[in-house]
Amino acid sequence: MTSPVAQSLKRCLFFLSSCLFSVDTRKAPGKDVVFLLDGSDSTRSGFPAMRDFVQRVVETLSVDDNKDRVSVVQYSRDPAVQFYLNTYTTKAEILDTVRGLRHKGGRPLNTGAALQYLGDNVFTASAGSRRPEGVPQVLILLSGGRSFDSVDAPASALKQLGVLIFAIGTRSADSRQLQEISNDPSYALSVSEFTDLPSVYFFLSSCLFSVDTAKKDIVFLLDGSDSTRYGFPAMREFVERVVEKLNVGQNKDRVSVVQYSRDAEVNFYLNTYTTREDVLDSVRGLKHRGGRPLNTGAALQYVRDNVFTNSSGSRRLQGVPQMLILLNGGRSFDNVDTPASALKQQGVVVIGIGTRGSDKSELQKISYDPSYALSVTEFTDLPSVQEQLSSVMSTVPVRAPSAPGKDVVFLLDGSDSTRSGFPAMRDFVQRVVETLSVDDNKDRVSVVQYSRDPAVQFYLNTYTTKAEILDTVRGLRHKGGRPLNTGAALQYLGDNVFTASAGSRRPEGVPQVLILLSGGRSFDSVDAPASALKQLGVLIFAIGTRSADSRQLQEISNDPSYALSVSEFTDLPSVQQQLQSSVEAVVIDASPESPTVTDIVFLLDGSDSTRYGFPAMREFVERVVEKLNVGQNKDRVSVVQYSRDAEVNFYLNTYTTREDVLDSVRGLKHRGGRPLNTGAALQYVRDNVFTNSSGSRRLQGVPQMLILLNGGRSFDNVDTPASALKQQGVVVIGIGTRGSDKSELQKISYDPSYALSVTEFTDLPSVQEQLSSVMSTVPVRAPSVTPIVPGKKDVVFLLDGSDSTRSGFPAMRDFVQRVVETLSVDDNKDRVSVVQYSRDPAVQFYLNTYTTKAEILDTVRGLRHKGGRPLNTGAALQYLGDNVFTASAGSRRPEGVPQVLILLSGGRSFDSVDAPASALKQLGVLIFAIGTRSADSRQLQEISNDPSYALSVSEFTDLPSVQQQLQSSVEAVVIDASPESPTVTVDTAKKDIVFLLDGSDSTRYGFPAMREFVERVVEKLNVGQNKDRVSVVQYSRDAEVNFYLNTYTTREDVLDSVRGLKHRGGRPLNTGAALQYVRDNVFTNSSGSRRLQGVPQMLILLNGGRSFDNVDTPASALKQQGVVVIGIGTRGSDKSELQKISYDPSYALSVTEFTDLPSVQEQLSSVMSTVPVRAPSVTPIVPGKKVTDFYLPKRKAPGKDVVFLLDGSDSTRSGFPAMRDFVQRVVETLSVDDNKDRVSVVQYSRDPAVQFYLNTYTTKAEILDTVRGLRHKGGRPLNTGAALQYLGDNVFTASAGSRRPEGVPQVLILLSGGRSFDSVDAPASALKQLGVLIFAIGTRSADSRQLQEISNDPSYALSVSEFTDLPSVQQQLQSSVEAVVIDASPESPTVTDRVSVVQYSRDAEVNFYLNTYTTREDVLDSVRGLKHRGGRPLNTGAALQYVRDNVFTNSSGSRRLQGVPQMLILLNGGRSFDNVDTPASALKQQGVVVIGIGTRGSDKSELQKISYDPSYALSVTEFTDLPSVQEQLSSVMSTVPVRAPSVTPIVPGKKVTDFYLPKAW
Repeated sequence: MTSPVAQSLKRCLFFLSSCLFSVDTRKAPGKDVVFLLDGSDSTRSGFPAMRDFVQRVVETLSVDDNKDRVSVVQYSRDPAVQFYLNTYTTKAEILDTVRGLRHKGGRPLNTGAALQYLGDNVFTASAGSRRPEGVPQVLILLSGGRSFDSVDAPASALKQLGVLIFAIGTRSADSRQLQEISNDPSYALSVSEFTDLPSVYFFLSSCLFSVDTAKKDIVFLLDGSDSTRYGFPAMREFVERVVEKLNVGQNKDRVSVVQYSRDAEVNFYLNTYTTREDVLDSVRGLKHRGGRPLNTGAALQYVRDNVFTNSSGSRRLQGVPQMLILLNGGRSFDNVDTPASALKQQGVVVIGIGTRGSDKSELQKISYDPSYALSVTEFTDLPSVQEQLSSVMSTVPVRAPSAPGKDVVFLLDGSDSTRSGFPAMRDFVQRVVETLSVDDNKDRVSVVQYSRDPAVQFYLNTYTTKAEILDTVRGLRHKGGRPLNTGAALQYLGDNVFTASAGSRRPEGVPQVLILLSGGRSFDSVDAPASALKQLGVLIFAIGTRSADSRQLQEISNDPSYALSVSEFTDLPSVQQQLQSSVEAVVIDASPESPTVTDIVFLLDGSDSTRYGFPAMREFVERVVEKLNVGQNKDRVSVVQYSRDAEVNFYLNTYTTREDVLDSVRGLKHRGGRPLNTGAALQYVRDNVFTNSSGSRRLQGVPQMLILLNGGRSFDNVDTPASALKQQGVVVIGIGTRGSDKSELQKISYDPSYALSVTEFTDLPSVQEQLSSVMSTVPVRAPSVTPIVPGKKDVVFLLDGSDSTRSGFPAMRDFVQRVVETLSVDDNKDRVSVVQYSRDPAVQFYLNTYTTKAEILDTVRGLRHKGGRPLNTGAALQYLGDNVFTASAGSRRPEGVPQVLILLSGGRSFDSVDAPASALKQLGVLIFAIGTRSADSRQLQEISNDPSYALSVSEFTDLPSVQQQLQSSVEAVVIDASPESPTVTVDTAKKDIVFLLDGSDSTRYGFPAMREFVERVVEKLNVGQNKDRVSVVQYSRDAEVNFYLNTYTTREDVLDSVRGLKHRGGRPLNTGAALQYVRDNVFTNSSGSRRLQGVPQMLILLNGGRSFDNVDTPASALKQQGVVVIGIGTRGSDKSELQKISYDPSYALSVTEFTDLPSVQEQLSSVMSTVPVRAPSVTPIVPGKKVTDFYLPKRKAPGKDVVFLLDGSDSTRSGFPAMRDFVQRVVETLSVDDNKDRVSVVQYSRDPAVQFYLNTYTTKAEILDTVRGLRHKGGRPLNTGAALQYLGDNVFTASAGSRRPEGVPQVLILLSGGRSFDSVDAPASALKQLGVLIFAIGTRSADSRQLQEISNDPSYALSVSEFTDLPSVQQQLQSSVEAVVIDASPESPTVTDRVSVVQYSRDAEVNFYLNTYTTREDVLDSVRGLKHRGGRPLNTGAALQYVRDNVFTNSSGSRRLQGVPQMLILLNGGRSFDNVDTPASALKQQGVVVIGIGTRGSDKSELQKISYDPSYALSVTEFTDLPSVQEQLSSVMSTVPVRAPSVTPIVPGKKVTDFYLPKAW
């Protein structure tokens, strides 16, 4: 038998997995948790362990913000409440009480009576339970024995109340009884003794935090038989009422209705309707079906097979809870057992509701749990169980689908040397079989013994029940013999056991598992037979004794971690749990519909410090690759090494077989170099490896994965590139050594849990299993693929007509015909031209020769082979550019129609192809080349736009084999089918174009030519407010705007201004600074950029020299912002620099002098019309237009003023160096040099001392130098309050460099090592009212409660044991700071706020809604006309509830669901007559930021309770004094930490303000 611990852990582990695989779980909003502790005589020795366990669980709860409540009850003969749910309101009080608990004692153990007592006295409103408000109710029972009384009825009663019961018992408890008590058998956990409770703590916590699911698939199965004719209207109304409470939507709740009698009929499926209204309309129209007999079993089977399916809208495979509500009026005519069981196994929670005509036991059998079977007398009584149903629906223990089943073969070493250990082997096989699901044909088992040769004990299809297998295993006799030929035995299994005839279900995709038990080294070779089994897909686990060869077992196993060791076979139980976990981890198919292929890039630290560890890295990569299924349409692999910069060893599309990849990996040489720039390397792989041209299939939705092997801290910053990779959907797994920076690795990784660590690289094998686990479970977010919208294109076929292709020409001709057949010629969407060539080209017909498909096909059929030699492909390409891709020949390139060239070649070109191919690409032509084996594949790749556009066939007769690939590639590049985020639409009919002109001294004579060039380009634009916009900027040392994008709205005005441009002069030439300047000052909303509306952004740089400063970062920043840069330089320019600046190297154009600019004008036009903008929207593609590649990255914080307040008292002397280092590390992450961020440092003890002010230094270097030289101040006592007061008066001021009046976020970071001697309340509150965001970090000597009072939010108060632990919270601090200070509105439109006014007294009345007025003038007119309403009493609570339900709603103009911040300003003159707690809490939960302003008649504590934060409660003596708080109000409004709904991004610059006026003024 499996141990209870193993069983329970296995169940809870699987449940936990299901929670993790459920993509739609969310944290519970709060819960009421009751601990019921067995205090009987038998648990006296274990009670301290129980007490410790309760403490640990409480530590994880959110008590202080009134989310979670806790109660503890002890019991033996009778129960004794230690404290109720409403006894304590802080975690500290609860923990103090728990620590002091004393064992109760007594007997017998009456668990039933205790459960009954809880329902009557603890889970009640008077005892603090919030069950009526819908807060989850949780009971955790710790039991050390069997209950003396019955538990069934009281446990069932609690479940019907909606209580979720988890039971944990020792080996003295009755596990079956605990399973009856729990909501689900998986909620009953087992430990040997109470001292083992920590082993289930993690599982319990995980289960606890996953009980609240955000969406459900609900199917109603209605008995529509003859006997329910009169009750059917009541059923219909009941369904209506249930649906009215659901949140129906495509990504919310889904509903289906099925009626049945003899057979079942779907009224509508789960994906038929996406709104509640549509579902209700359909339900109201339901007609009774009639029929007999009543076949409930068949109906259950029907919904399982036809409704709970992917095609019918079920999201079971995505982890969404599945629920079936059965309304039944009679006993079933057929059997319900099997279909009911099948639904439960599929994870469907069935709730059965029957009338007096139903069979109660049948209903209980059908229901997920007997307590989920509800009953009424008649259907007209259904409303009486509605609350019960709601309770059950909200608490059902949803389990994701279980493991799909497996075929398990045991291969047992039966040689002479294992005779004494054989009984232990036999017992082990029994224990494993006990855990399998044999009886329902999920799992199958076979056992084979071997020594010299193998002997099958029984095959996979010999037995169909667990009992038969166990009987046979118990009777197994030791085989004996020698030598031990493990290789031969493995070979035998592949040939005779893992076969369909022997019962293997491998062809059906069922996992195949082999468990080898070996007691010695194999006499024969195991390599080839083990490899053969792995290729069959068999998962091999090997367990050996100390006499076995562990290396040989690792070779046999699929992974070294699958090879386990024991001293003797009698120790096998010690590895059973490990084996089961490993088996489950690899065979559970958690997402059968997920992509089966992956693009994997290995990024290896090749710096000087990893020289000796590099061989281990190389071997690790080999081992990972060996498990991949490498191929063109399978897994793809790339390897990149880096130190100072990155270098690709091979791309994702370099190799298409596992062998080639492995060969290349084995040949990797260590690169060397320093420093280690991990940030630059991450950026490099994003820009150069995870791209279409390098083989990435991200745009096709294939998961992207980066595995980083790192041995040291990065010299540069990793934040932005790591974030960019995550935004692109790349899952980064970071593996570091002890030399790595753990927090940095966690920052880089997709999730902190994906950061793995080893001591040295030689220890990498120890994390291989962890890596495999992460790789198999990462939440890959593949971009959705939009339908392709057919557009226009001009297609030219260039056919090799040389002597060598004579025999293949008919096949070429047929191929052209087939491709033309797929085009849309007749409606003038597509145009076609055919050109043949050998020594020289000959046009068969131009793009404008024919206008119908029939004419083209007739001509193609009549084509004759040209002949001739040599083959001059270069000359032919040149000819096309000059004579075919031209307007006169029918090309619509100037109109932006994609230009496509398809080259069919049968040999190597005699002349050079480089320059003419490049010229075509610069014209914007997309070139696809198809060659035979006689062609030069490298040459074809050079000709093509991308190596993947060069296809190969053996002979031209094989062309049909690549036709589909060609068409797919053509469609993929001429249409943008890969939206990045459904937020902004792209308008390709207009552009924002900025000209950046080199106005330095060296361009004085060329400037007139630049000016004329700009004129000519502008003359071709369609300038207008809603059309093209133009800006011109000149630069030399610094940049100067001649006019912005919104300065002029007509072409004439732009041209007039351009003609009047004067050369600026100056030196040196700082191109980098100029690029940064246009990014920050010109491509902005306020300057007329429409980037946020999705309008393409383009920068045309005219440059005459090499930049004096660095261009890398600003050029990269422009690209990340989606700006398409086209660089045009003269011979004085640096060509490589220009290519770096340009969006793509091919967008870097060159002339000898500026007077030659007209020669590139057509090239420029072509590039401007074909740039690959990545549109971030899911809007349909405009037919015939090339959509450019344009996406919006998250905006970084616009700047902040950061003040560090350091505890310099005597007690922090030893910790001061760590504080100093911490300040340095934080400053390193700031943007000081561009005047975005400013920094000040203040030390304090008895009094404060400023080290430097916010305006003392303007560079990061100066700040860091000063910080490094800081000396500890010393002194006592510690007056934190005085220091805070000092900051408000002397540091957060304009004279000290604070930019608070300009709206720049003000941040204070306090590092404290002790409790303040003076009061901190008033000075902290004063700083908050100034709008300062306070973060406090304290050591264990500090007062955590005091730090929470000082901070703006309790979560902004962080703790470390010692100051040396500060690095552990740095990331948390930075994330918190960024989350609250990012100003999302510097570029926002100026008129985006909405306003509403409501008056109230006894009840509330809206003066006008948020969508009543759209101009400030209209709002002001209405406000001026407000009349006092009067009335009493003052019901502030009711008024708050009213605005939540009626004003902050979509219909009233609230944009909360779009992520717009919601704000309520309450002006109040008295204490409320009713209770404000619940409505105030409801507003906060909805994300509404409430600012309360009261007079002396108001209740201050009530106002603080109502306000979003106590510091947002402002006060005046009389209302006539309101002007005195106006600045305070503005400050609070500008800095509130708005937590927009997590499902939507915050809309920049918008907020909804609801003024809320008491009528009783």
